[in-house]
Amino acid sequence: MTRLFGRDRICAVVAAPTAVTMLRGLRRALRKSSTVELRLDWLKSKGELRRLLSHLRVNRKKFAVIATLRLKGSGGRYTGDVNDQLAELKKAVSAGCRWCDLEVESAERADPSALNLLSKAGARVMVSFHDFRRTPGDLDRLVRRLDRCGGDAIKIAAESSTLRDCVRLLRAAKRRGNIVAVTMGETGLPGRVLALKEGSALAYAATGETTAPGQLDLAAMRVIYRADRLDRHTRVYGVIGDPIAHSLSPLIHNAAFAARKVNAVLVPFLVRDLRDFLVSRDSLGLAGFAVTLPHKRAIIRHLKDCDPLAERIGAVNTVVVRGDSRLYGYNTDYVGVLRALERHVQLAGSRVLILGAGGAARAAAFALAEAGALVSITARRESRASSLAREVGGEAIARRRMKKEFFDAIINATPVGMHSGDGTPLRTDELNCRVVMDMIYRPMDTPLLKLGRRRGIETVSGVEMFLAQGIAQWEIWMGERAPAEIMRRVVLATLRREHN
Repeated sequence: MTRLFGRDRICAVVAAPTAVTMLRGLRRALRKSSTVELRLDWLKSKGELRRLLSHLRVNRKKFAVIATLRLKGSGGRYTGDVNDQLAELKKAVSAGCRWCDLEVESAERADPSALNLLSKAGARVMVSFHDFRRTPGDLDRLVRRLDRCGGDAIKIAAESSTLRDCVRLLRAAKRRGNIVAVTMGETGLPGRVLALKEGSALAYAATGETTAPGQLDLAAMRVIYRADRLDRHTRVYGVIGDPIAHSLSPLIHNAAFAARKVNAVLVPFLVRDLRDFLVSRDSLGLAGFAVTLPHKRAIIRHLKDCDPLAERIGAVNTVVVRGDSRLYGYNTDYVGVLRALERHVQLAGSRVLILGAGGAARAAAFALAEAGALVSITARRESRASSLAREVGGEAIARRRMKKEFFDAIINATPVGMHSGDGTPLRTDELNCRVVMDMIYRPMDTPLLKLGRRRGIETVSGVEMFLAQGIAQWEIWMGERAPAEIMRRVVLATLRREHN
C-alpha cells in the first residue's frame, strides 16, 4: 500500500496563477519527485485553466500527477460548480494525470455516473476532507463518510489546535494504508514530518508558494528532516517552545544525525500548553527533547529526576526519556555561556551584567558565578532580579542606575531583539561595557549587537552559545562525541544566507 501513489511518497505541490508558470513549475517539480499535485484551482481564471489543460502532457506510467481543482466553498479557489469541476478534471486525466483529488462535498453532490467517468478515463480518485479551523472530534465517523464515496484513497487535512489533535489524525492514518493525513498549522508541523513514519500514504511539500498552513517546502522535508526515509525504528527528538519557528535546533541536530548515519530525527513543537505536549509525547515515541522559552523552568516539576547542576540553576533545556518513559533533565546553556564568553573576557574577577531573570538568565548567572565573575542582574520585575542575584551571590541593579554603571560584559538573556521591530533591550546611554553578548542567535546580527558596534564595543553573537549548548545536548542524547564542525558549518551557512 505504500506504493499507492508511486515511487515518491512526498508529493511536490505546484500552485501558480498562469498556465505558463504552472507548466514551468510542473517541469521543475517532476525533476525532484515523481509524485506531484497540480493545484489547478490556483490558476487565476478559467481561461488560464483551459490553456493549461490544452498544453498539459504527462507520462502516466512514469509520473503520478494528482489533479486538484478545489471549489471555493471547500477551501479552494475554483468558482465553477461541481459539474464544471468534474468536466475539467476529466480533461486533466486525459492529459495524463493519474489521480484526481475530489473534496467530499463534491463527491457527495456529484452524479455517481460522473465519478465513474473519471475512473473509466484512467484516473484514481482520492476523496478529501478539509477543515481549516479544527480537527473533527469523531474521526472514525469521518472516515466512514469518506469511504462511502467509493474512492481509491481518502485524505483528511485538518488544523491541529493541539498536539493531541495531531496525534489523533496520525493514529487514524496508521490503521490503514490508503489514508493520507495532513496536520495543518504550526502546531501540526511535527505531524507533517512524521506522517509517512506514522502510516500516512502520502505527505505534501511545497515547491513554491505554500498552499496550506504549516506546509514545509520539499527541500526541508527531504534534506533537513529526511521525512521519506523515516521508519518505525526511527528515534524521534524534539525542541519545544513558544515561539519555535525561529529555532535552528532541527537544522544542527538533523545534520549531525545524517553525518553519523543515526536513524533519528528532531522536529520542532510549538508548545503553548506544556501538559498537552507531555500527554502526547508517548504516542510519538519521543526519546528526548530540547526546551526553550518559556518552558525551561516549568518543565522541572514534570521530571522524574534532574542533573544536580540543572537543579541548582532551576532551569532545564535538555530532557532525556529513559526506558521507563520517565523524564530526566539537564542544562547545557551553562556550558554554552562559558564557552561563548570566556574567549573574550577573563571571567574571574570581571563584572558581568545579565539582562533578564528567566531560564537562560539563570544558567548564565550560575555559570559566571562559578567562574568567579561578579554577577549583576537587571530584569523587568525587580523582585525576580533580586531573588536570582541572592542565589548566585551577586547584586540586583535597578534599571534607573544603568547609565551610571560600567561592566566588563553585558549579556542579553531576554527575547527582546528576536522579532523585527523589537528594538534593543538597552538604550544607548545604558550600554556601558567592554563586551556585549546577545543570547539571541536568529537574527545573527541583532539590534543590540549593532548598537554595540556603533559604540565601539566588542560583540559576541548568540550563535556561539547556541552551538556549544546544542553540541552538548546531542552528546547527552547520543552518548558519543558530536560532529561539531558539521553542526557549526550548517548553522553558519544558514545564518549568513539570511544576513546577506
